[in-house]
Amino acid sequence: MQSGAGSVERVQQLRAVTGTLAVVITLSAPLLRGQAPVGGSIGGRVKLTARAKGVALPTNAYSPRNVSLPPSTSLPEMRNVVVYLKNVAYRGALPAMRRQIRQEHESFVPRVVAITRGSTIDFPNGDPFFHNVFSLSGAGTFDLGRYPDGQSRTRQFTKPGLVKVYCHIHSQMSATILVLEHPYFVTPDDDGGFVMPQVPPGQYTLVAWHERVGEQSSRISVQAGETSTVELKLPVMDKP
Repeated sequence: MQSGAGSVERVQQLRAVTGTLAVVITLSAPLLRGQAPVGGSIGGRVKLTARAKGVALPTNAYSPRNVSLPPSTSLPEMRNVVVYLKNVAYRGALPAMRRQIRQEHESFVPRVVAITRGSTIDFPNGDPFFHNVFSLSGAGTFDLGRYPDGQSRTRQFTKPGLVKVYCHIHSQMSATILVLEHPYFVTPDDDGGFVMPQVPPGQYTLVAWHERVGEQSSRISVQAGETSTVELKLPVMDKP
């Protein structure tokens, strides 16, 4: 027959082992659930500035055709800016998105859209006449054909890159689609402010891109659970 002291000792040992297992399981739970480590965020502001006359900036975008938007469809210039991380290797399945570029008053609205690879964009026609949306870009060559008011066409974009969109019927119409291999991008608010959440810790090149001038970049460091701040300037406007 075992002594009472021996029984108490074994109970204490069992409790110690159980407690250790509980700690291990708690610490391992995020990994078991496949959750990513806690990231940081990038916040800041984009400023649109004037550039010197005759000074051309390097750009990754070829020149669009003339763009002239009626007041009814004009959006703040900041809506044509995309802030994103450059050359980022994203692990896991990309979240699919669905966006819309409308055709209104012989214009594309909005004129700039950023999406993840594999996402789709709807092109509804809101004008009382035909449109024919197309692109010859390597990242997404397509032709949606002629279709009238009230109808829409959809296109999925399966390759990363820059896609310039036009209309066969109205030569002044132009839009740009940025197809990215990761979800770390954002369009600034009308005043230029932006927040990019859940960015994995590390060193990055942060880009502010505009359809007419291309990109301006800045190096930035992201720490887990912290917000890194940055200001980016894009010389979009000509000096008077």
